[in-house]
Amino acid sequence: MSFKKNVAIFGAGKIGKLVVNLLSSCSDYEITVYDTSKENAKKAAFNQISGKILDNVSYDAADFMDPKSIERALQNKNYVLSCAPFYCNKGIAEVARNLKVHYLDLTEDVKTTSAIKELAKNAQNAFIPQCGLAPGFITIVAHDLANEFETINSIKMRVGALPKFPHNKLKYNLTWSTEGLINEYCNPCEVLHNGKLELVPPLEGLETLSIDGDEYEAFNTSGGLGTLAESFANKVKHMDYKSIRYPGHREILQILLHDLKFIEDRDGLKKIFERALPHTMQDVVIIFVTVTGEKNGQFSQKSYAKKIYHSVIGEEHWGAIQITTAAGICAVLDLHANSELPKSGFIRQEDISYDKFIKNRFGKFYS
Repeated sequence: MSFKKNVAIFGAGKIGKLVVNLLSSCSDYEITVYDTSKENAKKAAFNQISGKILDNVSYDAADFMDPKSIERALQNKNYVLSCAPFYCNKGIAEVARNLKVHYLDLTEDVKTTSAIKELAKNAQNAFIPQCGLAPGFITIVAHDLANEFETINSIKMRVGALPKFPHNKLKYNLTWSTEGLINEYCNPCEVLHNGKLELVPPLEGLETLSIDGDEYEAFNTSGGLGTLAESFANKVKHMDYKSIRYPGHREILQILLHDLKFIEDRDGLKKIFERALPHTMQDVVIIFVTVTGEKNGQFSQKSYAKKIYHSVIGEEHWGAIQITTAAGICAVLDLHANSELPKSGFIRQEDISYDKFIKNRFGKFYS
């Protein structure tokens, strides 16, 4: 990297705070973290151990729904990393295009990604959405596995961010964005069936699986395929994405969403979740990908399975979902800043090399 890159980080929540910490640990980036509350932005820029503001970090307030506020924040910036709620991202991306600032986000929202893809057409800056865990890293893994096959029959992608010590009937704690979680449970899910893109209902397709002797269930949730379904249309017979949960979780969701009709009252469901489900940073992220197809003239299968646990980074304790999500967007930023990705336009997660990602100083958290 020939000179320091100026990076704006939008959102000072659980993920944004770790993104700030990871990027400040190297000398290649000058970071400004923004939040709707300047006090929250300051907390994200503050090192609890030293009692000082992190190296190479400043902070300020910004309104992520106000184009003029976004424009002020992005002056003289090379990159914007959006860790803000998904509904802010289209507006942020529009300003980034006008100012030729490279744009990365963590969204799993399908409509948001479609809008950003449109903005990326003929753009002089890069647009890299979905840089988190799923879509994100799981997309990179699935594409890498699929490249080993001459023809592909199926790609199955499974991810769960679960509490290590569940104690309620849902066997679940809040570990990330409540809005994102509810979107997964309520929005239609993309699948490939006989090579064609189809939409199926969330919570359907229940299956059981065992990983390292532990029993789980998995079911359809929205957004996890990212752009991979479009990339593999007519090349793969079947592809789907499902969320992993402890057994019994889906049955209670069915009661909440359909019997009690909270699918029509997402704000009400958010209030229930945030009132009744404790937040935890003692969590585990489970990643499981299986590809089947023709390989060396034989019908073959290859799988990738990984568990990533909460841990200490820089003398602070971070949750597994924080680590995997923040490491994802930081690694992609690093790869682009080092000219290992296309300079401009729309960049899909499947355009990113697994080997380069996993060898990156931030991607190593996945290994």
